[in-house]
Amino acid sequence: MANELDELKCPVNQKGRDINVIEKQLPVKIGFGSLLFEISLWLLGILPGLIFLFMKISAANYFKKLQQKIQADASTIDNYLEQRVQILQNVAGLVEKSIDLDKDVMKTVAAFRGGINPNADINEVSMQINTAFARLFPHVEAYPELKAHSAIADAMQQNAYLQKEITAARSLYNDTVAQWNTDIYSWPTKQIVAAHAGYTTRIPFTASAETKQRAREKFF
Repeated sequence: MANELDELKCPVNQKGRDINVIEKQLPVKIGFGSLLFEISLWLLGILPGLIFLFMKISAANYFKKLQQKIQADASTIDNYLEQRVQILQNVAGLVEKSIDLDKDVMKTVAAFRGGINPNADINEVSMQINTAFARLFPHVEAYPELKAHSAIADAMQQNAYLQKEITAARSLYNDTVAQWNTDIYSWPTKQIVAAHAGYTTRIPFTASAETKQRAREKFF
């Protein structure tokens, strides 16, 4: 049998195709076959029915723990974003004492002084932080005495470190979401439990349209 996807003979899209995460949650459903399966286990005897019952209880507990892990992974991203805000505020304060900062920079910093809005879109928050740093660091680069300031240099290093940690945390979050999306369709036990509980698939982290566009731009 020939390869169904033959990289040498199958048509190729020369223009390429952008990849987007579909913003849609799919409900878990089961058919009459699953109900018949459960009934048949009880008809075979009390023991098979009880075993499957305990398996469903275990699956239900598993999903509860996995939901908590998804929450914890999401919270980790928020924590790193919060730390970047603190660094931004500290650096802006130090720089402002030495030079007159761009008003737009200070407006962005001031907007975060009350803390990150828990109802705000995380993509938007992250983008605003990146924009603020992008406007702030050129001021630092332009003044050697500021660039040599130990606190500012340390803050710049911390910012670079946190950017990497945010990327890693988002990957971890997506891995957990992928695990959830796989397990809820694991028939029979987990899928039956997920369907009865009304679970749906979860949407992984997605980059904003503006971030995608900026990633395609030339940097050098």
